[in-house]
Amino acid sequence: MTITALMPVYPRSGVRPVRGEGAYLIDESGQRYLDFASGIAVNILGHGHPHLTRAIAEQAATLMHVSNLYGSPQGEALAQRLVDNSFADTVFFTNSGAEAVECAIKTARRYHFANGNPERQNLITFKNAFHGRTLGTISATDQPKMREGFEPLLPGFDYAPFDDLEAARALVDEHTAGFLVEPIQGEGGIRAASPEFLKGLRDICDEHGLMLVLDEVQCGVARTGKLYAHEHYGITPDILATAKGIGGGFPLGACLATEEAAKGMVFGTHGSTYGGNPLAMAAGQAVLDVILAPGFMEQVEATGNRLRAALEQMMPNHDQLFDSVRGKGLMLGVKLKSDSRAFVAHARDNHGLLTVAAGENVVRVLPPLNIEEYHINEFIEKLSAAAASYELST
Repeated sequence: MTITALMPVYPRSGVRPVRGEGAYLIDESGQRYLDFASGIAVNILGHGHPHLTRAIAEQAATLMHVSNLYGSPQGEALAQRLVDNSFADTVFFTNSGAEAVECAIKTARRYHFANGNPERQNLITFKNAFHGRTLGTISATDQPKMREGFEPLLPGFDYAPFDDLEAARALVDEHTAGFLVEPIQGEGGIRAASPEFLKGLRDICDEHGLMLVLDEVQCGVARTGKLYAHEHYGITPDILATAKGIGGGFPLGACLATEEAAKGMVFGTHGSTYGGNPLAMAAGQAVLDVILAPGFMEQVEATGNRLRAALEQMMPNHDQLFDSVRGKGLMLGVKLKSDSRAFVAHARDNHGLLTVAAGENVVRVLPPLNIEEYHINEFIEKLSAAAASYELST
């Protein structure tokens, strides 16, 4: 037998973490890595945060799972807290971002079915997006590398260039259910939508009775200095998918919706065995305890500004390699003039620095949201050293 016990669908690096401490990962040999990847924007409180780990341990000793056939005081409490702090009126809990996007797609389609317009099935999505790896969510993308070999895919999606309002408007017809869009594309290269684009999509939805569905799986949960990134744009969605940081490392996602948007989601239309389990709810509450505390969001924004300024000050020293910085808050991208994946591997293997590659030769910088000044200084020092040695080796 030649196949590995773990199905070989990931190109895993040689880093093998066994422990985490704050902004650091420690591997089997004891080597420490500065973790500015955070599990791809998941570990927003770093590793081993005492409030989060205590909440999980206490809940695990009390009650981990019950069927959704029963009432859920834990789920009701977390859902109400999200409702109180967002645009939403109702919440469905999932285990992942892909599941949250799946629920969002179903909610948008079901809305039109409930209104007597079942022909309104199509969602307009955007090129270079990433919405997950299920059949439904890869159907919502136009990326061949994720779709090849999985046909036939789910029908009902049209694709427009990201941040091109007129191209999106031109696709609207009698079959359109709405738009599905990331306010800031993560995998696509930390590309933030323009205010004119998102506001324009909102206006089109209002004009035609369509659903504006936001995928904030990566850019949400305080990552940009707001609870959700759309708050920077002064608009509200009808439906929103959230995950990653909302559990701080514990598997948790959610689909948020207004009462109007969720009118078709009645008994029997959706479900999840593990979604909303008490253990996940405890993790979500602990994360919200921290990020909703007075001053936390402002601190994320201020830290993001300091990190961006430090990057912009350092980059001219390596202008053969670095091009520019993009993003918001602590969702930053460093655009390279060459292959970002090769540089990410070099910084990881030679300088103990963990980042994530993205489209358009961008290095994603996604640290825990509670990093301090010395973490920024260490990051810049390691990144600069990595740039210098990389330039010599290429």
